[in-house]
Amino acid sequence: MAEFYKYVLPNGIRGIHRQVKSGVVHCALAINAGSRDELPSEYGLAHFTEHGFFKGTTRRKAYQINCRLENRGGELNAYTTKEDTTIHATVLKCDFSKAAELISDVAFESLFPEKELAKEREVIGDEINTYKDSPPEMIFDEFEDMLFAGSELGHNILGTKQALRRYGTENIRVFRRRTHTTDQMVFASIGNISAETAAAVAQRCFAEREASVRAYERAVPAACKPFERRVVKHTHQNHCIIGNRAYSIRDARRLPLALLVNILGGPCANSLLNVVVREKHGLSYNIEANYTPYADSGIVAVYFSSDNGNADMCLELIDTQIKKLQQSYITPRQLSMAKRQFMAQLAISMEGNEGYMLGLGKSLLVHDEVDTFEDICRKIDAISAAQLVEVANEVLADNSILIYK
Repeated sequence: MAEFYKYVLPNGIRGIHRQVKSGVVHCALAINAGSRDELPSEYGLAHFTEHGFFKGTTRRKAYQINCRLENRGGELNAYTTKEDTTIHATVLKCDFSKAAELISDVAFESLFPEKELAKEREVIGDEINTYKDSPPEMIFDEFEDMLFAGSELGHNILGTKQALRRYGTENIRVFRRRTHTTDQMVFASIGNISAETAAAVAQRCFAEREASVRAYERAVPAACKPFERRVVKHTHQNHCIIGNRAYSIRDARRLPLALLVNILGGPCANSLLNVVVREKHGLSYNIEANYTPYADSGIVAVYFSSDNGNADMCLELIDTQIKKLQQSYITPRQLSMAKRQFMAQLAISMEGNEGYMLGLGKSLLVHDEVDTFEDICRKIDAISAAQLVEVANEVLADNSILIYK
């Protein structure tokens, strides 16, 4: 039996299902539309649209949407990123068809009533305030905005309170017609349900939706010059990001880069930066490296917090570790251990069925295919020390820096 079952509905919506031994089913509609698909006059509208999904449809009022799955112990939620919007549900196996039908209802039949949107503006305003009270979150977005300045990726997902006051029902409908097209949708599911049943439920809930095709293309971000900026925030700690543009999600070099970032500052205590900056010098409680690929670009960054006055010392230590990765090959034993660690982390992450399901949907949405775990392990095992050096020199040179102090 194949690990995944893929299908395509008549209106272009793609589907993917994985059968596992669990009494719980996770499912989601992934839509290839996020904040980068907003026009300059629409910043924050993708996220506002996501909130509006739960405010009433042609069949249900807001409280009926909220209670449909929750009364049965399940849950319905959604999130927005730079490039996609996802509506997802978790239910018992017996309620799978109810979850799929509800997702279809909110995705295609939402009314976005002005009275409810007025309330949601206040909710998102509070979300913006919470975000501004969190320097570790805020610095990531500001750094990304600067790194992609002037491009579709160069603005905040939440938008501003002032902009939200301009948006109403018609603004959302126009945005959805342009961006939420069926050729840019994937319905993903995982649970102890046969492939035939999963496809039949998707057929019943989604196939009659009118077919639509995206009529625009995303613009590739223009190159940017390295920068260094220090911003006075009067925080108790310094918060700092050092990073650069990186490979897109379609670039074959993304896997060597992901391995390199894991070696440099991954979640394990033996990452180079954790060992040197935290354990050896005691300069930072929180230091990490991460890589986020987009459809046509990406971002790699190292974040840390430290006591005031220690930021420059941390930056020197980070720079030293990056230069080592750029100038010398890691040993065969180190490479073997790094690969084994990376593959184990991936295997453990796949134990969480909800995250795995969301990953399946994203992969099919972007690549129109999904690698098995064995495929991914073969690709990781083929990475050479020379590739890591090459990637380090391509991506981690001429880094930009942003510091809150």
